[in-house]
Amino acid sequence: MKRFLTLALALILALSLCGVANAESTHKIGVLAPQTTHGWVGGVLYFAEQTVEAAEGIDATLLTSSNADEMTSQIEQLIDLGVEAIIVWPQFTGVETAAERALEKGIIISNFDMIINVDEKYADNMYVVTGDNYGMGYEGGRYIAEKLGGAGKVLVMCKPAAGNVNDDRMQGFKDYIAENAPDIEVIAEISTDFTRERGLQDMTDALTTYDHIDAVFSLDDETSIGALQAIKEAGRDDIKVITGGGGCQEYFNMMLDEAYAGIWVSSATYAPSMIVDTINTALAVLNGETVEHTTVIPTTIVDRENVADFLNPDSPY
Repeated sequence: MKRFLTLALALILALSLCGVANAESTHKIGVLAPQTTHGWVGGVLYFAEQTVEAAEGIDATLLTSSNADEMTSQIEQLIDLGVEAIIVWPQFTGVETAAERALEKGIIISNFDMIINVDEKYADNMYVVTGDNYGMGYEGGRYIAEKLGGAGKVLVMCKPAAGNVNDDRMQGFKDYIAENAPDIEVIAEISTDFTRERGLQDMTDALTTYDHIDAVFSLDDETSIGALQAIKEAGRDDIKVITGGGGCQEYFNMMLDEAYAGIWVSSATYAPSMIVDTINTALAVLNGETVEHTTVIPTTIVDRENVADFLNPDSPY
């Protein structure tokens, strides 16, 4: 039933997006993304759909997949449809051969967040738009150090299984602390997940283990939502700062919640709306514009002082 619903959704999206096509369509594109397994992923799909629906002069097909085999099949499908560009969020390894077949036919590939590892000879037709994972960690370290006055005990909630996303954010954080705040003490690095359930569970355990924590360096908004729940339920008032990342609207609203007035709740932007830039990159290339092959969107720290600029009631995430 789940697979049927997924295929039905893909068909409905594809049919609805055909409404943007007309006799004067100038470009045919495909948008590929993984199925929604996290609120952030749902946000990506939302912004992708909104963008192609609003764009003029394109015929767009949007498809989702649950594994590399499905995404490979969809790349082949888009090749057969004669698309000029494929906008892809390649969360699966194993799609490289299909991607190279598309590139052989002169199809532009605009990668979102991650890049497909293809032969260097295809570099001219490969583009990537991503957030600044290292910058998220670096600016998170700066934020914590500034709010603590340069000294304090910090608990780290990381996710090694997230690969370079985790590694880059952690390296940025560690580099800032080492270079600028030697009196900040990292008391533990807890391996968690980017879910509020694990954030709640792991923070609850940490609060039992550590009787004093000044700040929490968390890599993800969902983790931080769970961590804040644990802090509130435990009645702890020693924690003054918590970071996050991703752009979750629920988390943004918590920054203004009086229940957390004693904590500097913050997030480093890594917004799902970056998919808009990825689509626009492909369209710009198709329109003959000169575009950088790699675009890194810089990090902004959001907290109670500027969160009003980031609230979007229409966003699903």
